[in-house]
Amino acid sequence: MLGLFGLFGRAREIQTLDAAVREEGLHPRLVPDAVKMTVVRLVKGEGLDDVIPAAPLLAYAMLGPEDHAAAVGEARSAEARARLEKAIAAETSLDARLVLLCLEAGVLHPDVVADYDLERA
Repeated sequence: MLGLFGLFGRAREIQTLDAAVREEGLHPRLVPDAVKMTVVRLVKGEGLDDVIPAAPLLAYAMLGPEDHAAAVGEARSAEARARLEKAIAAETSLDARLVLLCLEAGVLHPDVVADYDLERA
């Protein structure tokens, strides 16, 4: 996924995810490589090829509501918040697994953790 020992650059999916999270206001270097690789694996596990739709939820979860809204505007941030709320309620969707990934990786924003009373197992 990351290219053969980094000799050939990063995998296309990782590059696509990097660009997508950057558009959401989250610098790609703030997303650990293990999280990126797991996002790609989860998306592919759902039979999907495009990692771009994961970016708004990932950015919202990592940046928190205020910083995400400042980066992309209130409307786009509200859409990501609605996805997060739906994911927490569903517990079995791809979005729910993405939120759980952020929580378990320790990259979920403290405001999101507090707002939704989330805790690591």
